[in-house]
Amino acid sequence: MRKKFRYLLFLIVLFFISASIGSLNKGESIEEQPEYGGGQEEQSLSIPQGEVDIGTKIDAYKGVVVFSNGKDYTASHGLNYSDDGYYYGLKWQCTEYVKRFYYTVYQHKMPDGAGNAKYYFNPMLEQGEYNNQRGLFQYKNGGDVKPREDDLIVFTDGKYGHVAIISATGEDWIEVVQQNSEVPRKRYKLVKTDGGYDVDGDRKPAGWLRLGDRTK
Repeated sequence: MRKKFRYLLFLIVLFFISASIGSLNKGESIEEQPEYGGGQEEQSLSIPQGEVDIGTKIDAYKGVVVFSNGKDYTASHGLNYSDDGYYYGLKWQCTEYVKRFYYTVYQHKMPDGAGNAKYYFNPMLEQGEYNNQRGLFQYKNGGDVKPREDDLIVFTDGKYGHVAIISATGEDWIEVVQQNSEVPRKRYKLVKTDGGYDVDGDRKPAGWLRLGDRTK
């Protein structure tokens, strides 16, 4: 009888020891999960716009939301205005986002916000000259002014071109946040040359625009 009791007691103790070890292992696996800094709003959701419904939030930068324009990049879905009547552009084109970003973050109204994305860059201007249509200073890719966070970057290739906002920079790269592109965030190479700074990748920008002559 005593042997049976001892054996039963041994099984009970063994059961609790096994359960404790299992709980400890689970806790350790949780602690080993990576942690990601930054607020949720500042993290790229990395959702291809063609995989979600039109008008779906797919990213945000400094509180300014990027919306999906669907699978047809040439489509638009009505006009978009600020609450006080400033015209942002056609939903959800790339130009609508950059205008909405500059107005939301900097209260900047472009004197002329019309036209395709490629026309946001004026090739007739000298380096650092004021772009009257956009109300921003303009810098050429390959010139002596390094791109900065919040600069408006302009691609003039293709029929319509493309515009985006520089959301981050490193020693040899820049990141842009964009609307009406395959993905809302993308990185490009940044190369320091003898003459200045060159941005390159699967497409090459003509240059970038900046609010205020912040060359230093």
